[in-house]
This record gives sequence, C-alpha cells and structure tokens, in this order.
Amino acid sequence: MLFQDRPLRLGTRGSPLALAQARMVQDALTATHGWPAEAIEIVPVQTSGDRIQDRALAEIGGKALWTKELDRALTSGQIDFAVHSMKDVETIRPDSIRIAAMLPRADVRDRLLGAETFDALPAHPLVGTSSPRRAAQVKRLRPDATITLFRGNVATRLAKLAAGEVHATLLAAAGLDRLDQNGIGVAMPIGLMLPAPSQGAVGIEALADNAAVLRALAAINDCDTFDCVMMERAVLKALGGTCHSPIAALAVVDGDELFLRAEIISPDGSETVREEARLARGDSSGAQAVGSALLDRATSGLRALFEG
Repeated sequence: MLFQDRPLRLGTRGSPLALAQARMVQDALTATHGWPAEAIEIVPVQTSGDRIQDRALAEIGGKALWTKELDRALTSGQIDFAVHSMKDVETIRPDSIRIAAMLPRADVRDRLLGAETFDALPAHPLVGTSSPRRAAQVKRLRPDATITLFRGNVATRLAKLAAGEVHATLLAAAGLDRLDQNGIGVAMPIGLMLPAPSQGAVGIEALADNAAVLRALAAINDCDTFDCVMMERAVLKALGGTCHSPIAALAVVDGDELFLRAEIISPDGSETVREEARLARGDSSGAQAVGSALLDRATSGLRALFEG
C-alpha cells in the first residue's frame, strides 16, 4: 500500500483556491482507493507568483512563477505529486515530470464582476485584469476601456473591486465556484469571451519514473478533461506564445471527436484571428496545425507577439 510507511505528500500553492483544489484531489484519491483521509498530506509550497503581486507575470518570469518551486519540491523528493490549475502550467514541461491526471473540468467561462454587461459599464471604464487574453477581449468589446493590472488571490481582487479601484474585473467561474462564490458575477458566453487554454481544469503531476504514484493517479483521471486540455495545450505549443500573448482556446467532446476553437487577439482588440476544427482524440498534430493556421492568417504585427 502506497501510504503504508508514511502519507503521500501532495504539494500545492498556499492560496485559498489552491488549497481547495488540493482538497479536491485528496478527496478523489481517498474515495477512489478507499484510503483514510490521513493517507494524503497536503504540503503548501510558496511560489514566486504568490510572493510578487505588483508586476505582470510576463515581466518577472511567466508561468514558471507558479510551477518552479513545486517542480523543485517534486524532483527533490519533498513531495510525491503536485496539484496545479492547468492554465498556470507551462506548455513545455521537464521530461522528468508527467501530467498524470486531471479532475473533471469545471465551468470554463469567465465571470464579469462590477456590471451586468460590458455595455452597462460607464464611458471609458477602468477594468482590472492581469490576463493579456482578457484585456484584449475587453478592448475588443469596449475600445474605450482602460486596462489596469489586477493581481492577487480572489479575495484580494474582490476587495479591490469593492473599494472602487476599478469599474469591473473578470474572474474564472471555476475558481469562484470552488471558493463558494458561485452567486457573484455574470458568466460571459463562450462566443463572447473564449476562455484561456486549460481554464477550469485541475491537474496533478508526478515524477515520470514513479510508477506506483502514476498508477494511483490514473484511477482518478477524467479522460474527457485530459484529452480536451491536452488538445488546447497543443495549440499553445504551436503558437509558442508567452504571457504577453493574448490566446484563447477551448476543446469540447463532440461525439467521438473533439471540437476545438482557438483565437489570437491583438492587445488593443482590433484584430482577432479564429480557427476551429473537429479532431480525433489525441490528434496533437491536428491541434498544432490549428495554432499554425492562426499565425499564418495573422498580420505581421499580431504574429510578432509570438516570435522570439
């Protein structure tokens, strides 16, 4: 039995949302395997992304700010596996680490807080977000909007909004729901705001050579979520985007296939390039072709965001 000598150590960021997601993984493993709750020890690991709150991620290291400390804890043996919001996980991962499982995906949509609709915002609204994708989509809908950096955990952002620092902000519905904040905000239709790749998905990583842990995690893997998210990540791989790059993508199960939609957007919202395809599960080359097609159709200015 895996935890016969000691509990399995699950590494996580220390934010309230991250801890809620760690408990979801703990519950899934104990329920599936019939283990007692003490079989899984949750180990909070502070990340650079949590410490540095006054600058955009792209300026200080990108998505690695959410993963590098957890990667180090995993490879050093401090933890046995790590839980992540999949949209925060770098596209290219170390060969020594494997994405082992994903929980069933939650609501993928964004929620608008501060107004019922974008049209209801005042002239020249101030909108807070740290996401280039959300910022570009807001500018597409409201060219008169000013975007201001809005970082911090969910409670921090809600407090800033309540204090009147901005007219509105956008947060992931999945995160709000996991923090029992499902009654606030207005869900944005997918056609209006296509979500970030992997939004709403919780993933678990382990060392690629830890067969026992990989087997235990495989038992809680939701195949539909896994296949869709890996398809979206393949689009990202083809784009080679950074945290500066406004990218949206969503794959959904459509019969025996996956229906994939993706778009790239200029930061000022004036240019959007969209592609869609129906692909077989696991067809990562087809998904990468969608990403390549986006770049092929983009103007030189938009394409430059994905170069270098």
